[in-house]
Amino acid sequence: MFKNLLSFWKGKDFLSQVLEEFKSMLDDSELMFRSVCARLLDGKDEPDLKQSIYDIDKKVNVLQKDIRKRIVEHLALQPTVDVTACLVLMSVVKDAERLGDYAKNLFEITEFLEKPIDRALFSQYFDEVDKDIISLFEQTRQAFIDTNVDMAASAWSHEKTIAKGCDEIVAKVAQSGLSVNEAVCFALIARYFKRIVAHLVNIATSVILPLSDLDYFDERRVDD
Repeated sequence: MFKNLLSFWKGKDFLSQVLEEFKSMLDDSELMFRSVCARLLDGKDEPDLKQSIYDIDKKVNVLQKDIRKRIVEHLALQPTVDVTACLVLMSVVKDAERLGDYAKNLFEITEFLEKPIDRALFSQYFDEVDKDIISLFEQTRQAFIDTNVDMAASAWSHEKTIAKGCDEIVAKVAQSGLSVNEAVCFALIARYFKRIVAHLVNIATSVILPLSDLDYFDERRVDD
């Protein structure tokens, strides 16, 4: 539905400004995810990481509120202009905000762990899912910001593999000989990874799905 939307946005000061703020939300959420994974999975000790994560999360929340406020004000002044673009942005900005929340949830796991995660042990269950998600951040950004239909379709396809893998990880952990602490933390990581992927793909598929199907890309795939 957005094949020609980027060129349309570039001619609109309001939407161009909002799009820049949205891109900032995606960039900040990816930074949070990368930083948390470095601490959680590789034991990298970044000073004041907790405060940094919470500060970035607050910034993402402020951007979400600002974008929503701008959209409401814009539609109040010009109720028949840019309606589809505004509704899509109202939807995907929520997904971008949730990315920050789940990155923060992942950081909290570092405080639950009784001992640092053994990367080799982690890889037995997760392989390189964390790296796949980092790649998905870039695919999502290109799909939405550049209205790249091929990248959106690729992200959609990628989600199916990662989501299924996360479900399998939880089942595998439930039958494992891991300690209770490790099992709980691994299961939480798998669930948070899955939710991050779902929100990224909600954003990416807004490029190729009708407005009425946003947030329901998984049901659309089953129907198709």
